[in-house]
Amino acid sequence: MTEKIRVLVVDDSAFARVAISRRLNAEPGIEVIGQARDGIEAIEQTKNLRPDVVTMDVTMPRMDGIEAVERIMQECPTPIVMLSALTREGADVTIKALELGAVDFFLKLSVVSPVGNEEETGGLMEKLAAAAGAKLRQQAKGERPRRVSPRPARKRASQIEKVIVLGSSTGGPGALNRVLPLLPGDLPAAILMVQHMPTGFTRSLAQRLNSISEFVVKEAETGDYLKSGLVLLAPGGNHMVVDKKGRISLDQGPQECGLRPAVNVTMQWAAECFGASVLGVVLTGMGRDGTRGAELIKKNGGEVIVEDESTCVVYGMPKSIVEAGYADAVLPLPEIAEEIIRRCKVGSKSVVGV
Repeated sequence: MTEKIRVLVVDDSAFARVAISRRLNAEPGIEVIGQARDGIEAIEQTKNLRPDVVTMDVTMPRMDGIEAVERIMQECPTPIVMLSALTREGADVTIKALELGAVDFFLKLSVVSPVGNEEETGGLMEKLAAAAGAKLRQQAKGERPRRVSPRPARKRASQIEKVIVLGSSTGGPGALNRVLPLLPGDLPAAILMVQHMPTGFTRSLAQRLNSISEFVVKEAETGDYLKSGLVLLAPGGNHMVVDKKGRISLDQGPQECGLRPAVNVTMQWAAECFGASVLGVVLTGMGRDGTRGAELIKKNGGEVIVEDESTCVVYGMPKSIVEAGYADAVLPLPEIAEEIIRRCKVGSKSVVGV
């Protein structure tokens, strides 16, 4: 018999705590072992009860969800899934929580029914299961997301020698926060980035990453062009494709691997358009998205780097690529940026106009 996932529910609303607990307890693989009404109680209960996963509200009195995440990750690292409102403020705060160590987030559907009906709650159950098996990095006290001083005018290389397709999912925002700041702004590369997120959250992620990177990071729009020193992030709900001239298009075509945006779709177009000049990079994430794309990159002469299991929050997407035999390099997260830089210093001709 499989052991149940033990969950601590944190929310300042008594109604929400009861509603969330009732819905989770209705699932055969979940057991709610405690409730907390603010961040202070969340820290105490996490230390005392040792749950497998914490569901964390964002806005609470005395101590909000952000400070609670930071303290828990410092004092008693525990997988945390944020329950977030679909608002601009909610998106900004959620991205910060993910940077600080929260594993994932789930959108609160309404005040009356925070996690929805049985069908709607399926996504939360999947996230809780993944979080329960997540590998966490204990955050040192006082540690903050890294900041860099951008070079004047974000100096760019004169040409693009590599088109990098960077994909991630569960644990991705934290991983990206540790990779992008290490890439020099004059790297002769353009980056197409796909992070599995719903509509409304990718813009906040792009803005946060832009503030810590020498690359310019923006949410992609139809009509954008690849440029050296530029990261284009696929917007939630849209696949991101590119043509041979480096022009970006967004579409809402069929989901792949149950996802839109999907890493596979962007990798496919990049591989077909730029062949051996494509470098695929896949970081932590659940599922198999990126495997078909990695295969196409390899078939067209490109290269693939994936994150090693030792640093992945969830070793799903990289594992699938490794097992399929498509990885040229398998490296822990702190070594990924250095490997990207090494593989971009080829001195070849520009693959697309800048």
